Amino acid sequence: MTRFLRLLLAVGAACGVFAPAGPSLANPPAKPLEIVFINPGKTGEVFWDMVAQSMQAAGRRLDAHVEVLTSERNYRTMQELGLGVVARHDKPDFLILSNEESAAVPILEAAEAAGVKTLLLSNTLIGEDAVRLGPPRQKLKTWLGDITTDLQTAGARMANALIATARAEKWQSPDGKIHLLGIGGDEITPASIARNAGLKLAVDAAPDVVVDRLLFANWTQSEAEQVTTNYLGWASRKEIRPAGIWAGNDPMALGALRAVVAAGLVPGRDIQLVGLNWSEDALREIRAGRLLLTDGGHFLLGGWSIVLLRDYADGCDFAAVSPRVEVKTSAITRQNLDSVRDLIKTRAFGRIDFARFRAKAGRCGDYDFSLDALISSLPVPEGAAD
Repeated sequence: MTRFLRLLLAVGAACGVFAPAGPSLANPPAKPLEIVFINPGKTGEVFWDMVAQSMQAAGRRLDAHVEVLTSERNYRTMQELGLGVVARHDKPDFLILSNEESAAVPILEAAEAAGVKTLLLSNTLIGEDAVRLGPPRQKLKTWLGDITTDLQTAGARMANALIATARAEKWQSPDGKIHLLGIGGDEITPASIARNAGLKLAVDAAPDVVVDRLLFANWTQSEAEQVTTNYLGWASRKEIRPAGIWAGNDPMALGALRAVVAAGLVPGRDIQLVGLNWSEDALREIRAGRLLLTDGGHFLLGGWSIVLLRDYADGCDFAAVSPRVEVKTSAITRQNLDSVRDLIKTRAFGRIDFARFRAKAGRCGDYDFSLDALISSLPVPEGAAD
């Protein structure tokens, strides 16, 4: 019997019937991933730097190397970089793009021909491109999907905060209306269009509110300062009392803030301003009472995109729910400022345990990327109780 058992064990081991202890064939070790991100922003541009940094922090947690190539806000450079990645001999596992200025389509189509899997971040297809190419995984099989934020709701929430404050403070002009200035990033980027639509949605629902101007400042502080200066001069000549300034991102809000101060107004007392991005500079102005709020959290789309791709690579496809993942943004005000201020100030995104946000077994595509989930995942910083 002993000799028979030895023989049986030997044959079984040779045939793989009795596998040694270790990872099962059904759950092989995670394969290290190579991911390239074509950053549409400029070097030093706070929002896109934070997107890339959160992406790389998630990569370190999830065994993925993230290479970042920056296009310096030049859509031609973005296309050249993307097409260069697709043409590489050693192609990455995934390519992450943002459809800024609707410039990602040629890269998506080249990636399809080359068999490179792509994910769109922040800005997806719109207009004729969306009609022609349809949804993800239809005509372009390697376009896995997109991860975006509900920026229309964010834009409306920002406007409603201005309106509520102006009503409470009775900041009407002589005509009985609450007058606002809107400053948008541009007229063609999907994320800008959505924010601007949110502003319009809120104002259309408020008969006592008028947007005197919706001006575009190319996402920059300097241009926003100039258009605000021009607007305030016009409002003064027309005897209009400006009640609030809605800015599509924090740099533009900060530029408007400078113009407001230069005009002799006290932000927070004479007029309110709102921005979007959760930038450190904006948080500082909120604490000082000079900025009402900054909406956002969407820089974490960078980190969340790596969560999606890690799950996809490991066989848990986010498209089980939808190839289109939409993350809600949240407003930071003086009331909840302390919950995320340290994380943003230090950009210590490595503190986030991105593995905790992966889909659970049997629930592929089910994610909670909310502000509450983020806050609950963070370790309490030293000295927080002081």
